[in-house]
Amino acid sequence: MKIVFKRIKYFIFIIIFFISSCKEKTFKKAKNQKNNISKITKDSIVEDPKIEGFSLKKYEIDSGVVRQGQNFSEILQNLNISYESIFRIGKEFKSVYDIRSIYPGKKYYTLKIKDSSKLSKLIYQHSVTDNIVMSFQDSLNVEVVKKPIQIRTLKAYGKIKYSLWQSFISNQLTPALVSKVAILYSWTIDFFDIQKDDYYKIIYEAKYVENKFIGVGNIKAILFNHKGRNYYAFRYLSENKKIESYFNENGESMQKALLSAPLEYVRISSKFSRSRLHPIKKIYRPHYGVDYAAPLGTDVVSTGDGEVVFVGRSGGAGKMIKIKHAFGNVITKYLHLHKYAKGITVGKYVEQGQKIGEVGSTGLSTGPHLDYRVYINGSPQNPLKLDLPSKDPIPNKLKAKYISEIDKIKGTLDNITFLNSKI
Repeated sequence: MKIVFKRIKYFIFIIIFFISSCKEKTFKKAKNQKNNISKITKDSIVEDPKIEGFSLKKYEIDSGVVRQGQNFSEILQNLNISYESIFRIGKEFKSVYDIRSIYPGKKYYTLKIKDSSKLSKLIYQHSVTDNIVMSFQDSLNVEVVKKPIQIRTLKAYGKIKYSLWQSFISNQLTPALVSKVAILYSWTIDFFDIQKDDYYKIIYEAKYVENKFIGVGNIKAILFNHKGRNYYAFRYLSENKKIESYFNENGESMQKALLSAPLEYVRISSKFSRSRLHPIKKIYRPHYGVDYAAPLGTDVVSTGDGEVVFVGRSGGAGKMIKIKHAFGNVITKYLHLHKYAKGITVGKYVEQGQKIGEVGSTGLSTGPHLDYRVYINGSPQNPLKLDLPSKDPIPNKLKAKYISEIDKIKGTLDNITFLNSKI
């Protein structure tokens, strides 16, 4: 997992850029809307009894779009709702819905009983899944009504030509699915090292509302063939259905005892070495860690579960954290930190992936970076070449049942020979 965090960061950047572009277009569209509510027909609203809960035949229905800079108070005032009612909505129903959470470009509907000018209900489309229903007729009420989400199981297949990202996008698979795959294999596959003609087969869930795709769900199973070797992963839900994780065909966890990298990093500036020219002292000496170059303040996380046994300055290491892990006699060190995360003190138990500090340049350092070190039985180890045990495999008493359950889905994976579903 040398680059998983970097890759995920890049994915997030792309997604944010896409969303920002969409928002900008939405804002421009909303700005051009006339400052009035337009009359619509009953047929233009999908009659969903779970959402409406009443007969539309007795209502006159209008629609509006939230303008940029507009708030709920203004909308309700224009609909002749009293200041008292608006105040009550903002205060009494804040735990149900905070009326400050309103966005330009969002649509809302107003429902009035025919032959009456009094507003009966306002339905605000907060998201693709959530409608905010405000009732004014008999008694004041606000509720969040969720649209039903349909889950479909889809299959996909693809070969690598240039990168995992390119392959997924060219096959019309979403960035979110790429990210899920990258995280799932972050302990086993370096995606900067994938080869041409590596391939993947996926069985996954897709979410739909009113037959419109809204996002991916769980990956149920995946086969990734890398350098001719098959890497299987199967979603497993514990018997109490409260804990889920991914395991290979032998019941071994996809997660290792330690993450391969403790941060999002730009590059590796210096590798583990028994003899390295020190950048400051200009003498050859061992470098028992891996230096990850990263911007000042970048989050540093614990690579594994364990207890903090040292927090403080340590000579040329600068600000340092030392963690003794819960398996074997393993210690990790995090050097040259800028500062420590809140609550990180000696005796504190931390979990894998938990933030413990921020990248700095304290001690003997030529610039912001993290010097990450691993010791097993007191002996320094190369963090990039560790062969560590998996976390919490399937219990022996459940292994036979697990293998039996995944046998069918494994067969389905193996028999996928073409891309038969696209988003």
